[in-house]
Amino acid sequence: MLRVNKTVLASLIAVGFSLGLSVTASAADMVLKASHQFPGGKGDARDEMVQIIAREVEKANVGLKIQVYPGESLFKAKEQWGAITKGQLDMTALPLDYASGRHPQFSATLMPGLVKNHDHAKRLNASPFMADIKKIIEDAGAKVLADAWLAGGFASKKSCILMPDDIKGQVTRAAGPAFEQMLAGAGASISSMASSEIYTGMQTGVLDATNTSSGSFVSFRLYELVKCYTAPGDYALWFMYEPVLVSKKTWDKLNKKQQDALMAAAKKSETYFLGEAKKLDDKSVEVFKKAGVKVVTMNAEQFAAWKKLADQTAYKNFAEKVPGGKELLAKALSVK
Repeated sequence: MLRVNKTVLASLIAVGFSLGLSVTASAADMVLKASHQFPGGKGDARDEMVQIIAREVEKANVGLKIQVYPGESLFKAKEQWGAITKGQLDMTALPLDYASGRHPQFSATLMPGLVKNHDHAKRLNASPFMADIKKIIEDAGAKVLADAWLAGGFASKKSCILMPDDIKGQVTRAAGPAFEQMLAGAGASISSMASSEIYTGMQTGVLDATNTSSGSFVSFRLYELVKCYTAPGDYALWFMYEPVLVSKKTWDKLNKKQQDALMAAAKKSETYFLGEAKKLDDKSVEVFKKAGVKVVTMNAEQFAAWKKLADQTAYKNFAEKVPGGKELLAKALSVK
């Protein structure tokens, strides 16, 4: 009997040790879920930002892996902010203005004419303006891993859009409240939707026109449906902040080596995107011209007409109605 008990005991110890090793291995090999709305495997720079982070983190060998879910395959575009701040999602690449319904200050990151060009956007990243935006992000439950700004423009199934009068009477998508206010002031009708829904909106006749980034114009194949594309050019009215975010709840679960590896990977991702941002504008022009779409760009006078309208609508509303809006705009506008 004693021999049997010793055997059983030895077996139990072995099983317990085995289970202990299994739990340890499982805990060490943490898998994070990253969701975004952009097409995967098709050269979208925002998807590639997340893929770079995933590859670099795995190479760091710190017991951390990232599974990327592109094309809204895990969460719908506008569900991601709530999911990441609640800890239901680990990472996302998100147009921040999509969360302006909950944090109206985020509309400053898609304010008409606020960002002048890609170099200006880079300077903004290091400014008190963006420090304030990032504090709101962190207080809400997320953390910025990598900055990304995309230029964009207009496209229409009806006509070229260069002056405010050109969009009068057209149903358009505008991406966020600030642009919606400006375009409504120009006489457009507004239909709100994520960039991933624009193609269907145009195809079904819901939309006549749209604003979006040069990257999305190509990734979502909008050149198949429009007659004229107003590319960013020297006077880009449309710039949007689309960072890679991590949930604070997820971040706090990582050990120091994992956090360091994630930040190092994010830095490589951000450097990659800085090199790609201007190329996205050039590629969009090339792709639209090849598809037979007329491509135009704004001149200084046309840009000024839109900025004047924006001052009377979007800027005025933001300064008067958004908590701390006037001060936030002042900080942004002080960056030259």
